[in-house]
Amino acid sequence: MSDYDFESKVIDIPDYPEPGVIFKDITPLFQDPEAFTALVDDIAAHFAGKGITKVVGAEARGFFIGPPVAYKMGVGFIPARKPGKLPREVYSESYSLEYGSDELQIHKDALEPGDKVLVVDDLIATGGTSVALGRLVEKTGAEVVAFAFILELEFLDPRGIMARDFGDREIYTLVKVK
Repeated sequence: MSDYDFESKVIDIPDYPEPGVIFKDITPLFQDPEAFTALVDDIAAHFAGKGITKVVGAEARGFFIGPPVAYKMGVGFIPARKPGKLPREVYSESYSLEYGSDELQIHKDALEPGDKVLVVDDLIATGGTSVALGRLVEKTGAEVVAFAFILELEFLDPRGIMARDFGDREIYTLVKVK
């Protein structure tokens, strides 16, 4: 892990999207070229040599992180999209969010047995999106090797939630919020 202070680039926004919630805005990490480079390099370096063949990222902020990490690692990127966005046959997975529910899809031919997958996203909170991504990967016959996030809301116990479906798979985060 790099010694870059990622947390210093995260801005707290009180009462967003509803009263009592402190939203963690990570967009400054993308705006600052040094921070963005450090973020991508850190994740890619952490998973170098672990046999990753594909990176999967969720719409929309997983698209900010996944492609540059995949590029840095020399592997392919697979987008997980909202319903109706992909033109070929898809696998679908519904999931719960902190504020409702949603669904993600990937092309049925995006991954194949033998692929070793790193799932990336901006945030892990309740684990719903991450579990859905992992399940989508498994539907293809590929293997989830690990998960990587910029921000982890530890107080919501996402690791405990993830362990129910993905056991001891590694969860790597750059910033942890207690």
